[in-house]
Amino acid sequence: MAAGFVTGILHTKLMIPAILAGILTMIALWSINIRVMGGPNLSLLGEDTAFTIIIDHLGLNQTLATLVVGILIGIVVIAVMYWFFGTEIGCALRATGNNEFMVRALGGNTDTSKVLGLVISNGLISVSGALVAQNQGYGDIKMGTGAIVIGLASIVIGEVIFGKRFNFAYILASLIGGAIVYRMIISLVLHFGLSTDDMKLFTAIVVALALGIPSIKAKYAQRRTPA
Repeated sequence: MAAGFVTGILHTKLMIPAILAGILTMIALWSINIRVMGGPNLSLLGEDTAFTIIIDHLGLNQTLATLVVGILIGIVVIAVMYWFFGTEIGCALRATGNNEFMVRALGGNTDTSKVLGLVISNGLISVSGALVAQNQGYGDIKMGTGAIVIGLASIVIGEVIFGKRFNFAYILASLIGGAIVYRMIISLVLHFGLSTDDMKLFTAIVVALALGIPSIKAKYAQRRTPA
């Protein structure tokens, strides 16, 4: 969350472009993460984690414990985010994402909203990273490489399959559903013998298709609509 705050300050106060501000923060975090872990990797074998606690108390195996922890964390995150974005500050944050020029015209402080959004998003990222490290039994400095592509694929797949119907809670849940569907696709493809070296290419193809499907459907619907 502190890293998100720094990124927000670089972008809003020093007027550094958003993407470049994020890259600068990631470069700095490389050194900070190594200092926090005491090295490029850190073993968690024999340590109590969220998963070992579930395994010990409920007598589940690793797969079921992962499922239980994931569902519980997902429910908590969705509930908290749904409540927060229903508040005045949360609504201002959502409005800034939709149309920051309109928010400025109404007297809102978009810089504060941007910084707050980056702080919240980085907090969620830290929770995800902690869960991944505990599930795998170790933390590595290179674990986050390529995660942005996976996150983008999950969001796009969730929007394409589940859509933006009903309320905001449904939209949040659809993002988790998209992540599950993405992982199922990856597991299925690996099961049929695709090399792990080709996963980056396959992920790019999946994201491209997911991004292109809505526009293709819209064009097809326009053609079928009578004049």
